[in-house]
Amino acid sequence: MQRYLERKAYGRLKAWKESVHHSTLEISGARQVGKTYLVNKFADEEYRQKIYINLLEFSGELFLEKYHELRRQISGGLVCENPVHELIRRYCPEFEDSKDTVVIIDEIQESAEIYNRIREFTRKLESDFIVTGSYLGRILNKEFRYSAGDLDSLEIHTLDFEEFLTALGRHSLYEEVDLYGGSDASVYQELQGHYENYCKIGGYPGVVLQYLENASLEDCQAELLKIIRLFTSESKRYFEDILDDAVYDNMFSGVARILAKEKKGFDKDSFSEELQGIVVKDYSGNISKASVNRAINWLYSSGIIGFAGKLPECSIMDFKAKARCYFLDMGLANYFLTKIGCPKDTAAGIINENFVYLDLKRRITHPSEIALETPAFATLGNGEIDFYAQAVPSQKTYAIEVKAGKNAGITAATALENKKADYLLYAKGNTNGGKAGNIITIPIYGVLKFTFS
Repeated sequence: MQRYLERKAYGRLKAWKESVHHSTLEISGARQVGKTYLVNKFADEEYRQKIYINLLEFSGELFLEKYHELRRQISGGLVCENPVHELIRRYCPEFEDSKDTVVIIDEIQESAEIYNRIREFTRKLESDFIVTGSYLGRILNKEFRYSAGDLDSLEIHTLDFEEFLTALGRHSLYEEVDLYGGSDASVYQELQGHYENYCKIGGYPGVVLQYLENASLEDCQAELLKIIRLFTSESKRYFEDILDDAVYDNMFSGVARILAKEKKGFDKDSFSEELQGIVVKDYSGNISKASVNRAINWLYSSGIIGFAGKLPECSIMDFKAKARCYFLDMGLANYFLTKIGCPKDTAAGIINENFVYLDLKRRITHPSEIALETPAFATLGNGEIDFYAQAVPSQKTYAIEVKAGKNAGITAATALENKKADYLLYAKGNTNGGKAGNIITIPIYGVLKFTFS
């Protein structure tokens, strides 16, 4: 029996069920983040009847057969007052249409016909409906129509640091730690150790479970490689002109190389151009720049990489999109930075930045704690600030400096001094935290506990 990893998303699933006028719930996310397991556990525990259909398995074949059969009969003159009810009943004769029943259609990206009828599920039945799947296929298939008005949405990510600590049975330690130096030194030391391990293995459930099984970082890395290969294999279904696994591997490594460069971000579209140059260099005879550009967008849409914006001179209104790129899992970031031979000190700083980026990205989703479409870094004069955030609704601004050690960020301090920021937030390794006026210092792993207010 699979060990259960407690996820924050479970609470959001319950909140959806309890809301009075909820629609069909669409659960999205990257491959291997635990969507199917979580949804099935939720259905088993919160409903009396569960009907599960996987469009990539035999249950999906049977369901589609019933669907096409019913369509033919209706076209032939069959009078059917409620086709959705009839379809579910034909697939599962024991179907009871009530609020205690949930119908789950997994791998929804495999059928545009079914996806496009989502609105009928909620409108025609009392039962709850959940559709799940990765972004694969749907984002490239024009037959999929957008049904935002008829959907509630929930995106599942890999485990964050708090969920990782919960899996270790050490979340209470994190809840009780004082971010400003008031806890025992041993508490900070233990949490720092857990943070360093989390940064090495990341948050894919399969990798975390492997870690819990034997705590072998080598075995965790092997499990992570399986996930990378699975993503590559499935991606090739949709990219006939990208047939070489090495091309994808080179793109992952290319993202890591760009992260390792000391730059103030990139101008519009130059991130893609930069990565194209790295990938096409070795494959110019086999792959076009257009193919690489589509693959970059694919990595983004598939939940593998995420973009950060740029704020010239700390100006929120001058936001420039897609100026920098980060991995959406810490294990991926660590693996590919190691693979390209990035010096340890440089890699440590990038990994810490990636950690903060992921936390800021989560705060932008509804209900938003901070403004902007994506996390953003800022420039001031000839200097750069790692991240810049504006709280909602107070509009207080934070210059955020991320450091692996004890060194300080001169540009961020200048931003505070010149009133370009209301607060200076240091997120550091090797610190127990503290406050001095509008300068706040917290341990890097404590970012998730910090509130922008």
